[in-house]
Parts: sequence; C-alpha cells; structure tokens
Amino acid sequence: MLQEGIGTHLARSYVILMLLHSVNSSFTSPTPASEKNEVADSKFVTKLKDASEAFLNFFRPVTCHYKERHTLVPCHVGGNINATVCLENRCCPSKGRHEVECYVPFKDNLQLTFRLFLVGAVGSIVLGCLPLFCCVCFQRSSCINPLRRANKKIEQILQNNKANSEEMHRLLSN
Repeated sequence: MLQEGIGTHLARSYVILMLLHSVNSSFTSPTPASEKNEVADSKFVTKLKDASEAFLNFFRPVTCHYKERHTLVPCHVGGNINATVCLENRCCPSKGRHEVECYVPFKDNLQLTFRLFLVGAVGSIVLGCLPLFCCVCFQRSSCINPLRRANKKIEQILQNNKANSEEMHRLLSN
C-alpha cells in the first residue's frame, strides 16, 4: 500500500469525486416516518419519475447553441411567451425580433459522446479493479484460502508444547 504511486492515488480520488458528484442527493433522502402511506408512496413515485427522467436526460443531452445548419422548430408553450416560461418548458429562448420566441433545443452529439466515453471508462475501471478486489478479499479469507486454515496436526503439536511448557514452568516455580 505504501509503494502505491501518487498518480494512481490521484486518479482513484478523481474517479471517486466524479462518481460522488454525479449522485443525486435528493434521490437518497429518506421520507419521514410520520407521514401517511399514500403521501409517502406518491412522493416515492415522484422521486422515481424524477430519477428516471434525470437518467434519460443524461443520455439525451440537448443544447441551445444555434448553428447555421440547424433549422429552428418552434416550441408550443402557449400565448403569453417570455424567457422564463420558455425555459420552464425546456425550450430555448431566442431574441431574433422584438418579442421572444421559443424553439426546440438541438441534440448535442458531442456531449453525448463525452458522456458515453465517461460511462465506458468508469465501467472499465470498475470491471478491471473488481477481480483484484475479489482476489485480495478471498486471499485473506480463511474459508476460501486453504493456506489460511490451521493445520490440525500443527495445532495439536502446539497445544502439547504449550501444556508441557506450562507444566515445566509450574514444576520449576515450586
């Protein structure tokens, strides 16, 4: 453990930080026990929907950055349109004219590629380290590793030697 390089320790710390940052703390917050079951169930369903929506949004990134090759598709948000309403409905506000218009955001392939690469890299690290972790745990286990088990003959010899040394010590002390 002391011979481990600083680079691997830094890389491991960085991966752990990234994983902790990606965990949504609202998903793991417990519901109070004093609430009724119906309320707790509806909150759980809401949190589950939010978590699944966040998961799907992770693999469907969008951007509002307009490029020349994109065509603007209007976002139908209602009659009274302002930038806040536009953003609440997950649309992109544009100030092309005097009034604000909303358009559907564009699919961001570069960010999707980066996210898939990140998931693949973390998965490879986990799958690469899992056998090492299992080997270390199993090597220290006396149930699986037969070299860690005590040998019956050696154990019996040690008990006999201990009994003989106690007897000799008792005889010498008298």
